[in-house]
Amino acid sequence: MVKKAPVGDADDSGMTVGAPKRYAAGIPAIVSTLRHTGRQMGVRRGARTLLKVNQKDGFDCPGCAWPEGEHRSPIGEYCENGAKAVAEEATLRRVTPEFFAAHPVAGLAGRTDYWLGQQGRLTHPMYLAEGAAHYVPVTWDEAFGIIADELGALDSPDEAAFYTSGRTSNEAAFAYQLFVRAFGTNNLPDCSNMCHESSGSALTETIGIGKGSVSLEDLHRADLILVVGQNPGTNHPRMLSALEKAKRAGAHIVAVNPLPEAGLMRFKNPQRPNGIAGRGTALADEYAQIRVNGDLALFRALNRLLLEADEESARAAAPASGPASEAAAGPAARGTVIDHAFVDEHCGGFEEFAADVRATPWADVLAATGLPREQIERIHERVLGSRRVVVCWAMGLTQHRNSVATIREVVNFLLLRGNIGRPGAGVCPVRGHSNVQGDRTMGIHEKPSKAFLDALEAEFGFAPPRAHGHDVVDAIRAMRDGRVKVFMAVGGNFVSATPDTAATEEALRRTSLTVQVSTKLNRSHAVTGRRALILPCLGRTEADVQATGTQFVTVEDSMSAVHASTGTLPPASRELRSEVAIVCGLAERVLGDRTTVPWRAFREDYDLIRDRVARVVPGFADFNARVRAPGGFVLPHGPRDERRFPTATGKANFTVNPLDVLRVPPGRLILQTVRSHDQYNTTIYGLDDRYRGVKAGRRVVFVHPADLAELGIADGEAVDLVSEWTDGVERRAPGFRVVAYPTARECAAAYFPETNVLVPLDSTAEVSNTPTSKSVIVRLEPTSA
Repeated sequence: MVKKAPVGDADDSGMTVGAPKRYAAGIPAIVSTLRHTGRQMGVRRGARTLLKVNQKDGFDCPGCAWPEGEHRSPIGEYCENGAKAVAEEATLRRVTPEFFAAHPVAGLAGRTDYWLGQQGRLTHPMYLAEGAAHYVPVTWDEAFGIIADELGALDSPDEAAFYTSGRTSNEAAFAYQLFVRAFGTNNLPDCSNMCHESSGSALTETIGIGKGSVSLEDLHRADLILVVGQNPGTNHPRMLSALEKAKRAGAHIVAVNPLPEAGLMRFKNPQRPNGIAGRGTALADEYAQIRVNGDLALFRALNRLLLEADEESARAAAPASGPASEAAAGPAARGTVIDHAFVDEHCGGFEEFAADVRATPWADVLAATGLPREQIERIHERVLGSRRVVVCWAMGLTQHRNSVATIREVVNFLLLRGNIGRPGAGVCPVRGHSNVQGDRTMGIHEKPSKAFLDALEAEFGFAPPRAHGHDVVDAIRAMRDGRVKVFMAVGGNFVSATPDTAATEEALRRTSLTVQVSTKLNRSHAVTGRRALILPCLGRTEADVQATGTQFVTVEDSMSAVHASTGTLPPASRELRSEVAIVCGLAERVLGDRTTVPWRAFREDYDLIRDRVARVVPGFADFNARVRAPGGFVLPHGPRDERRFPTATGKANFTVNPLDVLRVPPGRLILQTVRSHDQYNTTIYGLDDRYRGVKAGRRVVFVHPADLAELGIADGEAVDLVSEWTDGVERRAPGFRVVAYPTARECAAAYFPETNVLVPLDSTAEVSNTPTSKSVIVRLEPTSA
């Protein structure tokens, strides 16, 4: 069996490849920002809009979830890619009913994500009837009726799945999960399942809360920051300002990444003179080009070195001879490297962890990491010289089979020296979408806690379902097997975000109805059930006026800060409705008098939703009052605030994490899927990747020159990428240009969503069930003429 990815209308004939950059931002970022905003919004309108991005009286950027902090630039609290995200949403281009009349769905299915996204904002609710070739306009009442009829005809509420993108506001997310649970299911897959689910799983087990423990101020105060499996220059560019500030305060930075990323080498801050005319700020003091999936081995090695250093310090401090000296020399000796007081008072499982780590073979560490031992020991010396340590990571750590174990080992590393609950130290999983963390806080979770469901029942007077629902991977399986018949998505581009593209498309086409709540056209509108609806919604940039007046929404960033977001632009169409209005209107139509939830009142006044959130979700007391303060408020975090760890043991847990080296068969490579610099998640802004030297093309695969020589493949050659997995299915992404690139040996990288077809649906992380998009075994085959 062969599964191929569609090439669509991509034209890479004009592609050029040059040398990768060694710095991020600077004048090129300014030029790119002006070009994108002017082309999409117009110069004057674009300038006015950008002045409101991430300001205390403005709107939250629809891009990443990096926090703003207390002190914000009045002229530019955004990055180049944030400006692209705003421009894409606030574009003057429109996708009208006339567009759909001219473009059959089959034709749209053959287009690329880039072409689809460039068509503009959706303006009207659209309906695709069974057997029809074109979407046609419908009224909102007709659309709600179609959904209500389909949901009402199901044999069980569990035959529907309700997906959520991370950009949904807190108010919309709370209303959505309330509707879904009142309907009778916990089938609430969301984009967290595909990105930071591994982080949440590992952190909940080890420290008791699945969120980061640091603030921006902690980053600024850190002695050492490890940036692991993350490319902030493209994916969270405003993080570079925080790293620059930390660096200027004396912090050391260690970058751990298979690819040499420009943003971790040098930052030319566009708001500083030396970022315009000078050399900017060098960031990484040590750049460890680790082999893909070698991070667990690296942190095990660092933990072994810390334990050995502690024992050595104990021996050095012991008397020269006698029983005390003999006792101090044993493995239980206490030195000055490990924070034994913290470990004794706040942690459990230390002895089991320490015994396992002491036995770590150096041969396995070196094979897994691909790093020289001398470099690992240099990093260890930096750790020894640092009292306050922060570890930051993103999807480079979360999308492997052993991702949860890897992040648990990171926590072990921080616990050893008391680097959780200390100013300037802690865990920092850097989220992607602007409110992906807030959605989970609001209850978007297929495995809700008993406490949350109890609070929901007490507040709203109905019994929510208790059985766990489907996450993303399980929802695809359920659609494939006919167990889910209706699929609804609020935001996102499900088809292009998910693994195993052919399997996902086949699953969606087996449903009776697919519903997409969207701002712009994307591939998920062209891969449908027997019937389909597109419901156009307001963007974050647009004014939201309801019966009681102008509304605002709230979001939660990567560091647990909750703040308001108020759009100002006129809506792209008079037919648009807010996500809150769509969810509440649909709930009213579907549920009727089955609940006493005041859906209409919620739709008219978002304060009423926030009042209910305050009574259901811990940390949101006085929500309406506190969020109206400039900058909002920070949610409580037990490990950070008081070294209180709400785990099953009541303590922070050291864990034992087996080291399994990912061995590559001869002639194969480990592929990681990555973003280009002209991309945010599945939204393609352009066809360039300025930092990696690629222009006017996306179908490229980056491979080390020495690996190409061994494979007998030339730089610039056209190849197909073929993934290999245990199910015997051949998954093929055709027509890629090979780019000789200084990545780690035996590794390769290529852009998603083009390579999602290569990620097997059933290849997922243990515990979290996250797709293994960062460790796919592939072979390169010459493309057939």
